Amino acid sequence: MGFRRNPAEIVDIRAQPFNAPLREPFTIASGSKSEARNVLVRIKLRSGVLGYGEGAGSAATGRADQDLDLLRARAAGEVLLGKDARSWRRLLEAIEEEVDPRWGFLRAALGMAVLDAFARQSRMPLRLLFGGAERLVRSDVTVTIVPPSKAALDARRIVAMGVKTIKIKVGTDLEDDLGRVVSVRAAAPRAKLFLDANQGYSPPQAIALVRRLRSRGIEPMVFEQPVEKDDFSGLAAVARLARIPVVADESVQTPGDVPRLARLKAAQIVNIKLMKRGLLAAYDAAICARGLGLGLMMGGMVESCLAMGCAAHFAAGLGGFQIVDLDTPLWFRTSPTEGLSLGPGGVYDLSKVTAGIGVVPRATAT
Repeated sequence: MGFRRNPAEIVDIRAQPFNAPLREPFTIASGSKSEARNVLVRIKLRSGVLGYGEGAGSAATGRADQDLDLLRARAAGEVLLGKDARSWRRLLEAIEEEVDPRWGFLRAALGMAVLDAFARQSRMPLRLLFGGAERLVRSDVTVTIVPPSKAALDARRIVAMGVKTIKIKVGTDLEDDLGRVVSVRAAAPRAKLFLDANQGYSPPQAIALVRRLRSRGIEPMVFEQPVEKDDFSGLAAVARLARIPVVADESVQTPGDVPRLARLKAAQIVNIKLMKRGLLAAYDAAICARGLGLGLMMGGMVESCLAMGCAAHFAAGLGGFQIVDLDTPLWFRTSPTEGLSLGPGGVYDLSKVTAGIGVVPRATAT
């Protein structure tokens, strides 16, 4: 009897640029981005099944060291060669050991490709691996830092898509930000609004913005990262004095940050991002937050439908995410992927995915 080779054995790993121009700059308080310069990882199993992962750095950076990122991804991928994709948990742990936490988006890309390959080989949608609690998630859509007239135009387009929640970037100039939010409210009077300052304010500025909006009859649903990431007392002050739920984003880089946030009452909701420290850390942070009574938000960087689709599976699998913010594929001039996408109403309908993430890079689609 001959030796039967394992069809789930990882036999090839590749990392390549995954670049695409944006239709307009994605501008937030900490910077602007006009092109996605991401990393694409492809894993091949002995069966011929392919799995894909995407890594994206901060929206505030251009990833000028993309060549170095690719070298890091390829070097880390060597630890996966010859391994069984069915042992995905051990493989994700090996990735965490191999890749410095500063490069969390590379952990995410490698781990995503492993899980996509495993789920495709197993012929199951990825959401089932995370629990399968839900079959769809509904995303907000963002108005970035633009003049009030452009913000109003964007808000009308968002409402026309059937989206009911609009995220508004603030954190630069208090008067400009006030004008932007007022314009969005006028253009979308029935939409839910929430603010994201990306660390751009001091606590008094953040509190002042909320109070001035409230005096105009505008009540934001939450305020995401109003102050600097290490200013936990400032976060708590905004929540307490502005009487608004605070979402911690940049303040939560590791699962270990969550208990401190809860203890200090610095935030009521935690923004989970796969790109911060990879999939295992994201899972641990989500479970920790839920156990401590904090709400959950699913977010990302400037990512295509590949990484955003994986995040949608993650959120749907665990279930119970109060806020989903997975809209950046709308900024791509031309989608670099095929398969699952953000649909009408801001919905990712995962019931149509039969295996894996359900997304492939357009250049390699078959």
